[in-house]
This record gives sequence, C-alpha cells and structure tokens, in this order.
Amino acid sequence: MIPDTNANDHLVAECSRIIYNGFQRYNQNFHRITDRAHVRFIQRDWKGHQQDIADRIELYEKSANRVANSIKKLLDEKADNQELWNKIRSYLGERLDDIPDSGFIKTFFNSITRRVFGTIGNNPDLEFVFSSMDEGKDRIASLNLRRYPYWGSLQTVFEHVLEDVDFGIPYADVSKDVTTLQDKVSTFCETHLEGNDEFIRFEFIESLFYQSARAYLVGRIVKKHRVVPIVIAFENTDDGVRIDAVLMSEEEVSIVFGYTRSYYFADPNSVEAAVHFLHSVLPDKPVDELFTVLGRMRQGKTERYVAFTKHLYKTDDKFEHAEGDKGLVMIVFHLPSYNLVFKVIRDRFGFPKTISRQGVIDKYKLVSKHDRAGRLIDTQEFFNIEFPVQRFSDVLREDLIKNASQTVSIKGDKLIFRHTYVERYVRPLNLYIREVSQQEAELAIIDYGQALKDLAQTNIFPGDLLLKNFGMTQHKRVVFYDYDEVALITECNFRAIPQATNIDDELRADTWYHVNENDIFPEEHLRFLAMTPELRSLFVKVHGELLTPDYWNEIKAKHLAGEAVTVIPYFRPTVPLDY
Repeated sequence: MIPDTNANDHLVAECSRIIYNGFQRYNQNFHRITDRAHVRFIQRDWKGHQQDIADRIELYEKSANRVANSIKKLLDEKADNQELWNKIRSYLGERLDDIPDSGFIKTFFNSITRRVFGTIGNNPDLEFVFSSMDEGKDRIASLNLRRYPYWGSLQTVFEHVLEDVDFGIPYADVSKDVTTLQDKVSTFCETHLEGNDEFIRFEFIESLFYQSARAYLVGRIVKKHRVVPIVIAFENTDDGVRIDAVLMSEEEVSIVFGYTRSYYFADPNSVEAAVHFLHSVLPDKPVDELFTVLGRMRQGKTERYVAFTKHLYKTDDKFEHAEGDKGLVMIVFHLPSYNLVFKVIRDRFGFPKTISRQGVIDKYKLVSKHDRAGRLIDTQEFFNIEFPVQRFSDVLREDLIKNASQTVSIKGDKLIFRHTYVERYVRPLNLYIREVSQQEAELAIIDYGQALKDLAQTNIFPGDLLLKNFGMTQHKRVVFYDYDEVALITECNFRAIPQATNIDDELRADTWYHVNENDIFPEEHLRFLAMTPELRSLFVKVHGELLTPDYWNEIKAKHLAGEAVTVIPYFRPTVPLDY
C-alpha cells in the first residue's frame, strides 16, 4: 500500500498530465513535419522529403524516452509501484473518452510503462489492452470529407473536384485533367463493373496524401449497389500540376497503400477515421498496415500484435521454421495459418558473414528510414514479447534456445523474445520460380531485375543478390527482405575484375587481386544466381547492364550529384515483347 493518499492523488494527476502533454508535443511535431510535404511537393524538393521521412520516424522514440525519464524522476522510489500506475492509467483513460485518435495516446502511455517496467508480453494492470478499430467503429462519420453528388454529369463532378484541390500553383491543363478523369472512370466502370449501377456521389478525404514525388487525392465512388475506391495521383511538372494516374481497382489501390511503400505524409482530422474509410474500400488490407503506411507506426504495431494474438488463441497450429533456405544471420519462423514471419538474430553467424549483431540492427534501421520504392518490405521491431511455449514445434524451439540464446529464453510456460523483427510473409523467389509455369518464372526474373534497378534509383544496393533473399508478393511483385548486407550505392566501389597477368593467376582458387571492404564486382553476380540456363539467358538479355560496373557507377554519380530519383508505385515497367 501507498500511505500518503493526497500526495498520491496529486502524483496520479501530475503523471497523467505529463504523459498527455508529452504526446501532444510529439503529435504537434509530427504534424509540423507532415505539413512540410506540401511545400516539398510545390518546390519539387524530393531530397528534403526523404530527410523528413527519417526525421519523423525518430520522433516517437525520442518523445517516449523523454517522457519516461521525466516520470521516473518525478516518482523517484515510487516509479515501479504498479498500484500507482494502475491509478494513472484509469485517471488518464477517463479523460480520453470520445477524443478523436485517443488510441494513439493510450499506445503512447503503454510505451511509457514498458520503458519504466521493462514489461514482457502484456500487463493488463499496467497497460491499455485495446484495438483502435474496436473503439472507433462509428468514427468514420467524423472524418472531414468533400462530397460531390452525381447529377448526371461526370464532367461537372470532376470540375468541382479539381477546383477544390488547390495546390497554390496552377494546373498545367485543368480541362485535360477533367477529361482524363471522366474517361478513366467511365471506362473502368463499363469494363469492370457489371450491371447498370448508377453513380450516387463521390467522396474524397479532405487532406492530400504525399509520398515521394506524388500527391494523392484519396476517395471512393459510391454507387447504388457498391462502393469503389478511387485514388487520383498528381505530379508537379515544369508546366504545372497534372494528373498522373487514376487508380480504381482494389489491386492498384492496395499497392499504393502497401507494406513495401514509404509512409504517407497526410493530415486528416482523424487518422482512426481515415483508416476506417480506407478499410471500407480495401477490406482485405490489414488494419495495422493502414495505420503504419499513414506514418503511425506504433499504432500499427499495436494493431498487428492485437490481431495476431487474437488469431493465435483461436487456432492450434504451431510455429515452425519458415520455408526457404536456412538463414546465416536470422532464424526465421512463422505460424502457418497467418501471413507474418518472425526474424530473430542468431548468436553466431554462419560463414562467410562477418557483420556484427549491432551491424545487423543498424542495417534494419537504415531500411526503416529509407524510401522503400515498393521493393523493400516494411519490418517492425518488437521487444519483450512472449508466446506460449507449447505452440512451438520441438525443432524450432530447440533451434531458438540453442542458437539465439541472447534473445530467446523460456520462463514458465512462455517463450520470451527480447528482440524480434516481424514482417509480411512473401513466397521466397527461389521457391516460387520452381513452382510456377515457365512464363510466370520468366516474368518473375524480369521483375527481379527491375527490382534491382528500382532499388538502385533510391540509392540502395542489396548486397546479397541471391534469389532466396527476394520474395514474390500476392500482386506478383518481386521484393527484397534480407537486409544484413544492404548498403548505400554511394558507399560502394563498383569495379571490373582486373585482367590476369599470367596463367598462374588464372588458375588460383581464390582471387589473385586485392579486394577492399566496399568493392563490388557486378560481373560476378550471375555466378551466384540459382537459375535455369533459360532464365539466366533471359536475365542477361533484359537486364545485362546490371552485370557491368558502368551501370552502377552511373547511378552512383547521379546520387553523389544530389539528383533525387523517385520510383512510382503504380507503373509497371513494360515487359519486352520478344523476351
């Protein structure tokens, strides 16, 4: 018991105030950086936008640590008193009822308690255990939307839409854009939507969504018998703003809100309501991914953990090693009935890996702050989570305890993970090309080469180009997911293999020439690609330049010169007709 009731009541109120105000300061800074996206778009400052991505990601950790330290200093010897914290949670929670996005504040509170107590798993006496989707089911009505009833003319609707979207700079040709919208919507509905289903209205979220070099107007078409997503992508050109694409299929929209894209810069009046709105047109898109892609990574983690935990306790299958080649750096496992994989760093790395444990962590942090260009899977970092030990296969449990003892331990009936990475499951590319038809395998290899080029445009060199480190998404896009050898292209030295000076050099088993740490020899890559001769020949035909140092050095020179190149998610490269 805590004896001084009045003093404790004061501490409860004061701690609640500090946590609430700490979140408000974080949120204000989040919005401040987010609001810069509009200026970046107007000025076409894509390099500045990339820096904003990194700055905004770092905000949460800094804010939570600052508040946790203030609370510990205030409470002193009472900092670890659970009864007091239970009162703080109740006091704060009562004041969050009916507040928009209150789930974010509750998640922030949980972040503070986990830092104070080092909580493992969940502690319902210390934390809010909830889902924003459970709490905010009716909040979509609170979202600021622009609504445009249909009175028989699509042209009139889109004239009003573009009139309301004011970038502060002129359109290149607004009448052409109106015609584009009218034609795209009409063609899509006639081609893909059956029946004579009339338009009722068009609804768009008031806030624009900025990502890389595009601004997006996100909405839905309400028809008499169904609702269809619509996303309008704007580009800022030398001649002014113009419409670059109109996306209406669930697949197209799902990709631009996918787990391989960088986080959006958007400022809807309620993020929870915006997520509900997006989920209404993308019902198959996991809610946690929607929170994450809107830049609310911590809420996304909370939603992912809640959803996965609910599934875990409704099923009885066991965690097992994920399919694919054994990792030299990570132990990778999954629950077969759920589309996530978990990655745990090994105690010791297999030959020829020389990177340190901290080096691996730093590589994953690099990717988290970088433009993922639709080719890098978003990976969430979890600390101190636990699962029932009986839900693990014997082989996996023994592997984790034996080879990841710095991270994994058993306590009672729980397997505790001090540190793990969680990401969406994709089929390993080396397995995929063995399972599909020859034509599908060829398309995959062509897209594999394009993935390397897309990553190069964003200053990323994967390091390890083996097919086992790439995967195929449900939308048939090749992505990369093994980050321990990722490097910035600007930090690599791309070289041609020197000519041997004598026969003895040519016959040596090892390299006869000096190799520095950051030296890359692109022409060696083909030797390590496990492809059939037919696929290898196709790769060389379509993407042969990737095997030359000239290609990589040209890309490197552009990055060093400050030329920011963006990769647009909704355009697929044209496949050569004669491939």
